[in-house]
Amino acid sequence: MNFALHTLGCKLNQLEGEGIADSLRKAGFTLSPQDAAAHGPDIIIINTCTVTSKADQKCRRLIRKALRENPDSCVIVTGCYAQLDHEEIAALENEAGGGGFHRLFVAGGGGGGSAGAAKSALLELPGYVREVLARSPDSPLPEIVESWMGRARGGAAADGAFNFKPEEFAFHSRGYLKIQDGCDNSCNYCRVRLARGPSVSLPKESALVALRSAEARGCAEMMITGVNITQYRYSGYDFDGGLAALLEYLLKGTNTIALRLSSLEPDAVDEGLAAVLAHPRIRPHFHLCVQSGSDRVLRAMGRAYTSRTVEQAAALLRGVKANPFLACDIIAGFPGETAADFEQTLALCAQTGFAWIHAFPYSKRPGTAAFPLKNSVCERDITRRVEALTQLALQGRRSYAQSWLNREVSAVVEKTPPCSTGRCPAGQCRAVSENYLKLIVDGEFPPGSAIRCIPLSLCPDADGENPDAIAVPA
Repeated sequence: MNFALHTLGCKLNQLEGEGIADSLRKAGFTLSPQDAAAHGPDIIIINTCTVTSKADQKCRRLIRKALRENPDSCVIVTGCYAQLDHEEIAALENEAGGGGFHRLFVAGGGGGGSAGAAKSALLELPGYVREVLARSPDSPLPEIVESWMGRARGGAAADGAFNFKPEEFAFHSRGYLKIQDGCDNSCNYCRVRLARGPSVSLPKESALVALRSAEARGCAEMMITGVNITQYRYSGYDFDGGLAALLEYLLKGTNTIALRLSSLEPDAVDEGLAAVLAHPRIRPHFHLCVQSGSDRVLRAMGRAYTSRTVEQAAALLRGVKANPFLACDIIAGFPGETAADFEQTLALCAQTGFAWIHAFPYSKRPGTAAFPLKNSVCERDITRRVEALTQLALQGRRSYAQSWLNREVSAVVEKTPPCSTGRCPAGQCRAVSENYLKLIVDGEFPPGSAIRCIPLSLCPDADGENPDAIAVPA
């Protein structure tokens, strides 16, 4: 049997998708190429995101396409969108028509719990399928999946969110370690916290075991991820602390593996955390969840800090690393955001000198406090603001990459082809540097391996996805 897996959204979703793929491969399933869905995988898993309305739309398009082009396949939908809009997704099967049997299954929602915990039940599906087929080789796959759904529905436990422990990664060269799930904030625009539930943390011992295992397998770098890793909290007989204490514990318990952090809340970046981040095995790449540079808009969003907090966090991070890559998230067009508010956001981003800005248009999300607000910003103004932020982001990224030309960096080789434009000659590979420069490196190296290289020239079409620079081995 073979399977296809499509993951949308954040790095946490990417890790969970890798965990599902790893469980399927271990059970003897074969992974189909991402572009081979039309060839009819036995199982298609769509791991959804619901951060914006466009994310929901993209998920629905992908589900419809999978049903339409694969009339004999079982399509299983999981993730945050599946957790919150179970019935809306299930109704898509009626649109597809044909087949004469039920083949769209939604793993999430309806039974309580969180998206991460509900998704973890999928890790048991491959073994269940094999068990049934061993007893009854002619059993139709849709019936097997339906039977499994009946057993799995409502059985998700909160600690199941940490069952994603892939030993091999199908889609990524770097490892991922999930230390936290859910969020205790009440940001007025955020729907993900509704899907993921309250914050829960992985015990420190479990985190260290996973990290040591990755190090023993030769993993050069591990991404530390979660919904809000700054809310990590664990108490034990010899440990009582948050993210800073965990990182210190992990670094002391390992020898070579480097750690890269996912998003940080600005108000969580203090002197204590900064001191740990100075460790040479912490990558000089930090992403701040900023959202706005206007204190008035931040208050309306329900954020617990001011623009001054962002400035202080950026200064602390710059103080512990030499010219680190600083990135941020910004939401443009939150209800009531004026032109003056947006100018404050632009000014903060420019003054802070972010190397990249993830600019999102505000999206009304059902169930959030901001959903019923009437003081909407017109779509044309939102589009203009996103474009202004994107242009600033491109300038910042190019300037940052320029500052690292002819300077040696450490990098991890990726599995992806050298260049999405197809203009790169053979004998090259793609890599991501310690400070998050996306490089095309002369030479061929095994995916996942650590190399030293020197960026020599900028790529003309760098845009946040395409590589930033051409490099040579050091």
